[in-house]
Amino acid sequence: MRILIVEDEPSLGRQLRSTLEGAGYAVDLATDGVDGHFLGETESYDAVVLDLGLPEMDGLTILNKWRKQDRDMPVLVLTARDSWSDKVAGLDAGADDYLAKPFQTEELIARLRALIRRSAGHASSVLEAGEIRLDTRSGKVTRDGEPVKLTAQEYKLLSYLMHHKGKVVSRTELIEHIYDQDFDRDSNTIEVFVTRIRKKLGAETITTIRGLGYSLEDPEERVGD
Repeated sequence: MRILIVEDEPSLGRQLRSTLEGAGYAVDLATDGVDGHFLGETESYDAVVLDLGLPEMDGLTILNKWRKQDRDMPVLVLTARDSWSDKVAGLDAGADDYLAKPFQTEELIARLRALIRRSAGHASSVLEAGEIRLDTRSGKVTRDGEPVKLTAQEYKLLSYLMHHKGKVVSRTELIEHIYDQDFDRDSNTIEVFVTRIRKKLGAETITTIRGLGYSLEDPEERVGD
């Protein structure tokens, strides 16, 4: 999953980036409103952490512009302001959640997980596909109750497909959502990770849809088709 942080306080921005990367997310960081708006307008993100008090362009203006451009990624507004009017203004501009500084990073991560789950249509923090279970809180993956060890990149790819179970996901979409903007998009690592996941979880886990991409479904649903 890929997150955009728009935060002008250098130490906080670096801390959030490091924490979210440690939690398994691909993260881009913008330190002013203009750069933040551009990234949110041109790149694909699963969620955004957006400070309201930004130089160059404030957070509410950015949010209004994104929503008018039909950019519908979940946005968590992050600000030192804590009055009810600021909260209302942020939510009315299109924010999905609100967190006032100071805050615990564990709460921010939990709120982001919930936003990403809800945007993909999932209520539970545990995602399932047949015998495979992925716990988004702990980052653990099991097959038929047995733990399966995945690398960080394998986990990111599987997590994205689990969040979008039953849908065909293109290679380009996977690259856009599991890597930051500096990744070499001509790389063949997606194919490599798919092969490794199949070896660990079963060849039938991920289906290749020729010319379109990949799909992960419940085995019962595949049989029913």
